[in-house]
Amino acid sequence: MEGIVVTSTRHRGRWPNWHHLMWGGLALALVSPLVAMQFTPEVNWGLVDFLAAALILGGGGVAAELAMRFGRSGAARVGVISSAVIVGALIWAQLAVRII
Repeated sequence: MEGIVVTSTRHRGRWPNWHHLMWGGLALALVSPLVAMQFTPEVNWGLVDFLAAALILGGGGVAAELAMRFGRSGAARVGVISSAVIVGALIWAQLAVRII
């Protein structure tokens, strides 16, 4: 299989690396409490907290990825991504302070 180069023209004219930035930002959001725990005792996360955050952020990332790949219009993409952010924030708030 050496010498075979597969290229895609699907993203031609569009910004092809949006998902790298998105997943990098989500990873940064997941790692930031770990860094904060090194400097202040006010941030005290356990394994369950990190797993919950990974599931919430990962679920939102997957929803955004699917919306960008399969969404036919910009409005549909914005709707799916907005819904994922709102659902993730509600789940996070419920787990954090039991607002519901």
